[in-house]
Amino acid sequence: MTRAAVILRSWIGAFLGIASVGLAHRFLESATDQVLIIGSFGASAVLLYGACDSPLAQPRNLLGGHFLSGLVGVFCQQLFPDQPWLAGALAVATATSLMQITHTLHPPGGATALIAVIGSPQIHRLGYGYALVPAELGAVILLLIALLVMNFPNRRHYPLSLRNRRASVQGP
Repeated sequence: MTRAAVILRSWIGAFLGIASVGLAHRFLESATDQVLIIGSFGASAVLLYGACDSPLAQPRNLLGGHFLSGLVGVFCQQLFPDQPWLAGALAVATATSLMQITHTLHPPGGATALIAVIGSPQIHRLGYGYALVPAELGAVILLLIALLVMNFPNRRHYPLSLRNRRASVQGP
């Protein structure tokens, strides 16, 4: 695959991924006043569609990183609601360590934890639900788009475990 084709595929994936989360946000927000799109998804899109071979862009990291970081961020925000500097620092540091322990390191997860702390009152009202919607649901949407775009046509294989399985079936 040429460099231009790789760049075009990354562009298409990032566009479709963020557009899909944005459209889901539009419909979900109008029906339930629920937030679905958060800034950390931009960084996830860069990893998923621009660096899909990175261990940090694999499904376990994407899903686990956003979910665990969302939980940690909410916990820290509720623990220190009037000290966002402390809650934010504690959330990012703790989320990073927890992702390392669980082998789910996904750098945008740090932003997901921080957004739980410094986000709007609408984000704070979500409580621990923030870890599911928007953090996990948005990550699932990005993942579904990555599985479609990065495997069509059958030239690039995402996730890495799929590539390894295909290679072992095809042999050397």
